[in-house]
Amino acid sequence: MDILDDILDTLNLKGVLYFRADFSDQWAVTVPDLEQAARFHLVVQGTTHVQFADGDAVTLGPGDLVLIPRGRSHILADQACKSAPALETVLADANYDGRGVLVVGDGDRDASTQLVCGHLVFRPGADHPLLRALPDYLVTTASTRAREPWLDEMLRVLVRRAFSGEIGSAASVTRLSEIVFIELLRVGVEQSPQLASVLEAFRDKQIGKALQVIHAAPAETWTVDRLASEVGMSRSRFAERFSLLMGTGPMAYLSDWRLQKALSLLEESQCSVQEVASRSGYQSSAAFSRAFSGKFGVAPSAYRRARA
Repeated sequence: MDILDDILDTLNLKGVLYFRADFSDQWAVTVPDLEQAARFHLVVQGTTHVQFADGDAVTLGPGDLVLIPRGRSHILADQACKSAPALETVLADANYDGRGVLVVGDGDRDASTQLVCGHLVFRPGADHPLLRALPDYLVTTASTRAREPWLDEMLRVLVRRAFSGEIGSAASVTRLSEIVFIELLRVGVEQSPQLASVLEAFRDKQIGKALQVIHAAPAETWTVDRLASEVGMSRSRFAERFSLLMGTGPMAYLSDWRLQKALSLLEESQCSVQEVASRSGYQSSAAFSRAFSGKFGVAPSAYRRARA
């Protein structure tokens, strides 16, 4: 089993939107918060300054990309600034209906800043140590792309499809953005020790094997002792190393993952709540409902109705 594939599939990672932007003259826009989402901005031409509310900032040039995993608000501008019009205002002023290119400013288009922007979403309630380990933003520069030919090629294809205007280009870009997100996780370890630790756990001979068996059979009656025996470690050493790499203990990880699988089953299957409870490793519907409500603040049946 590919653990990362199982995680992203269960959390329901999806590319859902992209658009091209062409800014000229002096320009700035405030992008609002968006929960359960990851945003990206890829600079095709020109320079973009990205400013966050806490003071962090980064300047992007042609070929550079910033990924904002938790969809936190930020300002995009031609230069550093503390305030800017809201995205909704900019879209309305430009009479942008979501099709074609968002054009802002009347300056020289040959000297304008061109961006491909998009966002990906996760299922409401999606949670995992992998997501928690992501930094507030990840930057990919031209030098990074030179070291990562697969990522570089994906970004080149994404840009070509975004600007092609051909039938199916929108679907291609949103799917490609999912692949790019996965590749950015891999190359982002240099910018996040926590992310590096989680990905190391996936590759670790013993902790990785423990994760494999949990993901292959989350409803199994796993205990710390049993998992430690599966991977040939002492109970104490296994629990310590698992917690060190994953940032959570093995039983807490198992409990959280069972609930993530339950979210997926409630939304994507026709299983009854009782069946979902059983397939998620709970002995009774009552125990499952208590755990689910405690985690998500809503009963399983109410969650299903809301998502429907």
